Amino acid sequence: MKLIIGNRAYSSWSMRGWLALKHAELEFEELVVPLFDEAWEQRREGDEFAPSLGKVPILWDGDCVVWDSLAIIEFCADRVGRERFWPEDESARAMARSMAAEMHSGFSALRRELPMNVRKNFGSVPLSPAVEADVVRILNLWAQARARHGGEGEYLFSDWSAADIMFAPVVTRFVTYGVPIPPFAATYMEAVLHRADVVEWIELAQEEPWVIEQYETPSN
Repeated sequence: MKLIIGNRAYSSWSMRGWLALKHAELEFEELVVPLFDEAWEQRREGDEFAPSLGKVPILWDGDCVVWDSLAIIEFCADRVGRERFWPEDESARAMARSMAAEMHSGFSALRRELPMNVRKNFGSVPLSPAVEADVVRILNLWAQARARHGGEGEYLFSDWSAADIMFAPVVTRFVTYGVPIPPFAATYMEAVLHRADVVEWIELAQEEPWVIEQYETPSN
């Protein structure tokens, strides 16, 4: 298998695909492609990127190709067993899938105004009303998942799951921009940030030589 990802410092979708493969314990080669450098447009027109229209992450397994982070999660679940990625309980599984799907398609203000940069901590920055609404919604989802299905575990649905993978880059954003959070969310975020795969991703990001200037200062 070969996983093509963007800069670890900035690419939230790449982080999700990479965490999925790590959680599946599948062996894979990784190719980091610097986003938006001088060769970006030419590089993304290559055959390896054709199925995804130049977007990352993209996973090749022989002639099989999977793009989009949530699709990579599902591919891994099919390969190693769906119970590793989704809760066993039907109600918990339905909620986890709904949360993952909402993260996949929603929270556009947060993604736009608080771009991921795991190498930075800007302190507390002002949030627009749209971002505040996204934050409130995310915290409400986390609270519901923890209250209904968290049990004795550290994560949203007790054990690490696809839902946690989808929200892991949000956790890093909350740190980067100093988003105010309640104690229960701080406890959850600490669990995510101390998970070995997440630690590895963030540490590897520190070693990258590439810098995208537009993500190096708060946008507001």
